[in-house]
Amino acid sequence: MPKITFFGMVYLLQICNVKRKKMALQIKVPSVGESINEVSLAKWLKADGEWVDRDEVIAELESEKATFEISAEQAGKLTLIAKEGDNIAIGAIIGSIDTEAEAPVKKAAPAAKADKKVVAEKKTEEPKRAAKDVKVTPVAAAIMADQKIDSENVVPSGHGRIIKQDVIEAMSKPGRKAGVPLFSRNEKTEKMSNLRKTISRRLVEAKNSTAMLTTFNEVDMSAIMEIRKKHKDIFKEKHGVNLGFMSFFTKACCYALQQFPAANAYIDGENIIYHDFCDISIAVSAPKGLVVPVIRNAESLSMAEIEKAVGDLASKAKENRLTVEEMTGGTFTITNGGVFGSMMSTPILNIPQSAILGMHNIVERPIALNGNVIIRPMMYVALSYDHRIIDGRESVGFLVMVKQLLENPSLLLFGKDPITALLEL
Repeated sequence: MPKITFFGMVYLLQICNVKRKKMALQIKVPSVGESINEVSLAKWLKADGEWVDRDEVIAELESEKATFEISAEQAGKLTLIAKEGDNIAIGAIIGSIDTEAEAPVKKAAPAAKADKKVVAEKKTEEPKRAAKDVKVTPVAAAIMADQKIDSENVVPSGHGRIIKQDVIEAMSKPGRKAGVPLFSRNEKTEKMSNLRKTISRRLVEAKNSTAMLTTFNEVDMSAIMEIRKKHKDIFKEKHGVNLGFMSFFTKACCYALQQFPAANAYIDGENIIYHDFCDISIAVSAPKGLVVPVIRNAESLSMAEIEKAVGDLASKAKENRLTVEEMTGGTFTITNGGVFGSMMSTPILNIPQSAILGMHNIVERPIALNGNVIIRPMMYVALSYDHRIIDGRESVGFLVMVKQLLENPSLLLFGKDPITALLEL
């Protein structure tokens, strides 16, 4: 075996160092939770071959519970390996960064006059929808205005203009989406996201593994609406948040959960786990599906603190910024289908929780009160519960208590009538 001289060793080390420097920095999928072994690549935020700066967000990953961002550990030229939509194991390589690549030359900032010109040009630009807008003849415009027809529902014929005949055609075929041929039978296949798979699995599991029943009641919302009308402006001025319905419902549920602890518990094997705290999960519709972030210790929060927590979690949900911790460990769920116009529904349990309250649309309805028929803003409320640990008496008692607290908001101060509290009765 030939001997390597000292100078030969130095030369080999130099070669190794050069190769080491030229090795690209690997981008690996980080661990996002103990029970999560796989994620999907939701979106690349940078293109293949594009320069990225250190700490710049380059990709979004989607797990079973949330969306996560990956940032560049070093600046350099990005090379993509994984494709959007791919399912990737934790620790797998999805791309690399060439840290030795030459940084692009940054263009000098334009002069102030040029900036003003750009701003002026932007002001005169048409809105984004302008590309879809077309010219409309006066007769066609008059018919559309009279019949309240949106131009997007009318297919222009010839020369890109909407004429009278186009509007008449749209009126004769109501319900047809503009641009879709008559009797079209096109289909579209789309891969389910990990979040949607999880929602699907958990809903089926809830139906198959629990003895779920639903009880209903109705709430006269007059008192709460009057409070909001009277105090909403000063409430927002002092606390910086709007006074919504969710804080009233959350507060009422916290009182009821402490009176009916089975509704704040869940089954663990052959045991029942009870909680002396109320971690309220709030169902929120996010771009990629329904999520249920948690308000911790809601029983200890003020109305303003609850509203702030709801607002923060809802904003994070819409921007896909919720963490696993923020969506884990709730003891009871509130869902509001009323924001979409739902009048009544039977919400499905958010396992392993044993109960969920469904809010609905507020509708003025005639009710009988003291022998008279009057019109009041009414809301149907529904409590779905696991009959294995919650009896009918407890479920009905829980919902009746929530109703009483909402119809008499002064009770929310002590959980009972103030006079009774004063007399210690």
